[in-house]
Amino acid sequence: MRIVTRPDFDGIVCDVLLRDVLDIDSPTKWVEPYELNDCADSIGENDIIANLPLVEGCALWFDHHITNKTDTAFKGAFREAPSAAGIIHNYYNSLFSQDFNELVSQTDRIDSGNITIDEVLNIENHPYAMLASTISGRNKMDTPYWNSVVSLLSSHSIEEVLRDTEVNRRCVNIIEQDKIYSRYLNEYTGIIKNTAVTDFRTLETEPRGNRFLVYSLFPDILVDVKIRFSTYDREKIIVSLGRNIFNSGSKINLGELVSKYGGGGHSGAGSCSFHKSLAEKNIEEILDILMKNEM
Repeated sequence: MRIVTRPDFDGIVCDVLLRDVLDIDSPTKWVEPYELNDCADSIGENDIIANLPLVEGCALWFDHHITNKTDTAFKGAFREAPSAAGIIHNYYNSLFSQDFNELVSQTDRIDSGNITIDEVLNIENHPYAMLASTISGRNKMDTPYWNSVVSLLSSHSIEEVLRDTEVNRRCVNIIEQDKIYSRYLNEYTGIIKNTAVTDFRTLETEPRGNRFLVYSLFPDILVDVKIRFSTYDREKIIVSLGRNIFNSGSKINLGELVSKYGGGGHSGAGSCSFHKSLAEKNIEEILDILMKNEM
C-alpha cells in the first residue's frame, strides 16, 4: 500500500498515523492539490489518499476540506474538521501503537489557524509551530526532508525532533526568513478596504515565510490575498486566500469562493490556480466578493 498526501504539516502527521496502523510498503507520494489531476491516472486501488481530494478507485480516503465533499462512494472518512490527521486519528481510535493525542491536537490548531499572536511573532518558543513552519510543498527537492520528519515524529518527542541536525538548521533559517518575509510583505502588499493584497508576480522567486505573519502586520484586515506565479509553470497564476485569524469579521467561506475558480479549501482558507490570461478577470471578481463581505 502507498500513502498519497499533501506536503504540509497536516499531511506529514497523516503519514505518521497511517504508517503506524497500516502495512505501508511504498514511499509516500507527495502531491499538492492542484497537481492531483495530472497524476490521477497513477493512483490506484492500493493507494490511501489523505488531505487531498478523492480519486475514485483508491483504497481509502481521508479529508476535511469542505470543497472536497463528494457523493461518490468511498472507504475511509470525511467531515469538515480542523485537520485530516484528526479524522484519521478518530477513525483508527485505539489501534495506534503509541499516544498521538498531543501531536494530533497541535496539528488541529496549526492547520485550522487556531494559534496565538505569540506563536506568529515568537515562533521559536513554540515547538510544534516551529516544526510546522519548516514544511512547505514549494520545493520537490525537499522530499527526503518530509520523509525524515515523518520518521522522526513516529518515534521521537517533539523536543528530540527539533534537536535533529537538519530540522534544527531549517528552524534557524525560518526565524531569519520571517524577518526578510516581513519586509517583502510591507513592500508588496496593498490594502483595499478590508483586504490585504500581496502580489509577488513581479518577482522572479516568490519569498517565503509564516503564512500568518501578514495578520500581525495588518491587524485590521479581514482577509489576505496572495498572488503569485506557480513555481513550476510561469503560465499559471496561484491565488491564495486566508481569513485573519485574529479578526473574526469575515463572513465569506473562502474555500467555497475559490472552488468557483477550480480551487478548494475550507471556510478559513483556500487557493485556486488558472492560466495567467484569466488573472485580471478572476482576481477582480474575487476581490469584489471579498470587499462586499456578504454571506
